[in-house]
Amino acid sequence: MTMADALKDKIQDVFDEPACGTNISKSEQQRKKGCAKPLTPGAAAGGCAFDGAKIALQPIVDVAHLVHAPLACEGNGWDNRGAASSGSERYRTGFTTDLTEIDIVMGHGERKLFRAIKELVAKENPPAIFVYSTCVPALIGDDIDAVCKAATEKFGTPCIPINAPGYVGSKNLGNKLAGEAMLDHVIGTLEPEECTPYDINIVGDYNLSGELWQVKPLLDKLGIRILGSLSADARYRQVAMMHRAKVTMMVCSKALINVARKLEERWGVPFFEGSFYGISDTSDSLRQMCRIMVEQGADPELLDRCEKLIEEEERKIWLQLETMRPRVEGRKVLLYTGGHKSWSVVSALQELGMEVIGTSVRKATEEDKERVKEIMQTDAHMFDNMAPKDMYRVLKEAQADVLMSGGRSQFVALKAKMPWVDVNQEKHEPYAGYMGMVDLVRAIDRAVNNPMWAQLREPAPWEGDLSDIGPMPPLKGACPVTGIKGQGPAVVPMARPARTPELAAAGTGFLGASANPTDFEDDC
Repeated sequence: MTMADALKDKIQDVFDEPACGTNISKSEQQRKKGCAKPLTPGAAAGGCAFDGAKIALQPIVDVAHLVHAPLACEGNGWDNRGAASSGSERYRTGFTTDLTEIDIVMGHGERKLFRAIKELVAKENPPAIFVYSTCVPALIGDDIDAVCKAATEKFGTPCIPINAPGYVGSKNLGNKLAGEAMLDHVIGTLEPEECTPYDINIVGDYNLSGELWQVKPLLDKLGIRILGSLSADARYRQVAMMHRAKVTMMVCSKALINVARKLEERWGVPFFEGSFYGISDTSDSLRQMCRIMVEQGADPELLDRCEKLIEEEERKIWLQLETMRPRVEGRKVLLYTGGHKSWSVVSALQELGMEVIGTSVRKATEEDKERVKEIMQTDAHMFDNMAPKDMYRVLKEAQADVLMSGGRSQFVALKAKMPWVDVNQEKHEPYAGYMGMVDLVRAIDRAVNNPMWAQLREPAPWEGDLSDIGPMPPLKGACPVTGIKGQGPAVVPMARPARTPELAAAGTGFLGASANPTDFEDDC
């Protein structure tokens, strides 16, 4: 079987996802077409398959991520999320084979890849190297699987092929292909020194702006250990040991549900979908996590400790929010994000007393949409992809107070003269867990209560009624510089400077002392 045939089979396997409610409701013919609508050639739709694979795996912080491609692929895909690390910073260095036209024409791609791996092993000595295939090497037939296998045997460092060239599909497909690479080559290859009944996996969280660190103290208090992570602040060993956890929490089902399902099928690790956005969702996720752990053999007293922790944390957070909540309560918000945030952030905003006039359900599963309906009691305010003009219209007609979205939509809010809060992957503030609600309220408060917006919405001075504006009053007092006393009106005709004979002959220019205003008549 050629590499191209193997990739086609893998893509078809990913499309046939039994844990996806949307997928199982399709006919066999519809299932073969995949999850995303085919793109118009040249269109941009939120990233290609390579971009999705890199996003899913880059937060594995100690791995060397090597992109086999011309320079632009890594140049545009490098560090494009604010995933934070508590240790190694290797993931922030972009490594690429930098294929040139000569490499492609002469067939030097595989040789150049092998040399790049050799150099990485010598200079970085990483625990593993992830090698990403892209459009160009995939089209010319570079076999990264064979190169990775030979390099692993030669240097002793695991080299993992990530077959997700951009042209095969969308960013979401790339997420899943990255997960398949972990299942095929990484998960199950290492054993933990010690297993406990309190070991969990977290899948589909990326520690954006350090959000995982707002949740980890809660798990520490319960004695729960994050054994495996894909891929929030993860190490290679954590990915390799995911098969020994007792439960998997899936944060974003749209991206890596295939990993959670196959962990359950192959190694018996049950999974549930949860969210750490909002007070209620954080509490519910902790309860589900502990309940499944008890079912898997943990001490039942874990449930009591969980309820006690939830009670303490909720009491503390509501005391902090008591004085802040009135500043955002009753405000209208349009939420334009995707995936699990389409419902989890809605829940958080409603807890703050805000009115959600609409939420997007792009990149959301059918389960996500059902949760939105349950939370909002209607599907009338659910939107798929909105054109900027439609978003502008909704903001104006509903008299929204703030738009919460990703960076690409901020200019719609600015055009509508209203504040915008970033809740997407590029944000610089963490909003997860109980303490994340305080950060979220502060961000919304800073935006909607900024006096700049009231000033911006006022008419410009020249747009008002100018009929009652009279002449300026006479000057009074003396000039503080010259000492000359002011007299007469504040505005007087300026005298025409005298022309020199030379400039007068040339027909242009003024120089010298002031002259009689009648000099203007020469040019009139």
